[in-house]
Amino acid sequence: MTLPYRWIIVAVGALLGCVALGAMFSLAVFLAPIATSTGWSRTGISSAMTLNFLFMGAGALVWGAASDRYGARPVVATGVVLLGLALTLASRAATLTQFQLVYGVLVGLAASAFFAPLMALTTAWFDRHRALAVALVSAGMGVAPMTISPLARWLIDACEWRTAMLLIGLGTWLLLPVALLLRRAPPAVAATATAADTPLAIAGMTARQALGSREFLVLGLTFFACCAAHSGPIFHMVSYAIVCGIGPMAAVSIYSVEGLAGLAGRLLLGALADRLGVKHVIVAGLLLQALAIAGYLFARELRDFYLLALVFGTAYGGVMPLYAVLARDYFGPRALGTVLGAAMMLSSLGMAFGPLAGGWLFDTWGGYGWLFIGSCLVGVAAAAMALAFPPLRPRPAAAAQPA
Repeated sequence: MTLPYRWIIVAVGALLGCVALGAMFSLAVFLAPIATSTGWSRTGISSAMTLNFLFMGAGALVWGAASDRYGARPVVATGVVLLGLALTLASRAATLTQFQLVYGVLVGLAASAFFAPLMALTTAWFDRHRALAVALVSAGMGVAPMTISPLARWLIDACEWRTAMLLIGLGTWLLLPVALLLRRAPPAVAATATAADTPLAIAGMTARQALGSREFLVLGLTFFACCAAHSGPIFHMVSYAIVCGIGPMAAVSIYSVEGLAGLAGRLLLGALADRLGVKHVIVAGLLLQALAIAGYLFARELRDFYLLALVFGTAYGGVMPLYAVLARDYFGPRALGTVLGAAMMLSSLGMAFGPLAGGWLFDTWGGYGWLFIGSCLVGVAAAAMALAFPPLRPRPAAAAQPA
């Protein structure tokens, strides 16, 4: 085999994450067109994204546990089918309530079927360069703003928002054959990956032991605060740029620059985590994220937005996949899908605050200033929480990576 199958797993995971997360977050691009076309308030439309994150969190624990038992393939394939159906139905919603329920509940449940199973599967295929491998899978999510978001904007301009969302939903179903390429790591590969774990991870905590541990408490709270900090700025960035006088297509390009920076950040911080340790890189990334969020308060020109998007995207994009690596280091492979699902549930609760808060603040005060101030403070709190991560015991010497 000229190409080790573990790298096919990485490529498939990156592609699936790109389309799944890109389709979900494309609501940021749809926000203004939907409001203009329907007369629905931005708060009401944004609350669909809040529901999305809440149900994504609830679904993550279920899907993560299912992937521990049945494997990633059936779980992710089900998510692909459900995501296409959800976007198709949302495009036909006649009222705001219908849109909120369909987009918020079904898209959220569908999107939650990707992160935990794909991350758990990837860690099982790698002993060395695990942080980089997970970062590459997560890079698909970083590419999403450069692909699905501009596509959504182009389709909206060409067709109007309902047809654009319908076409994205139908296109999602084309990924079903790709999801079938996922498979469990062979026993020999999984054994080698486990041998490279820390002594704590090799012990293989059960789900009950892991979720009741101090390690998970710190991991979950940090993940929650991290996502609470950046969700509002990410979701409302396009609208904020338009308010500042940036043209609609140029505003979407800011979102794309963030995605490009997030891709680079995942690779950079993933490589640094393999060298310097995951905890140190997470703390530094969270502080950088908070500073970038504060910087948006002073952005007025397109070049300002681009520069901050590079820093912001690198920070939040680079940090996000490292939680999965830390979870594997602490808890091992035994119930990793369940652990990641529970962590994602907490992170989704954090993600749920930003879109709704940003919409309410805009409708109430006519601007986004308080959103960026609050998000910065939460980001600093996330970095402080990350300092409480317990130290990891050294890993044993890793065996040679199998093909």
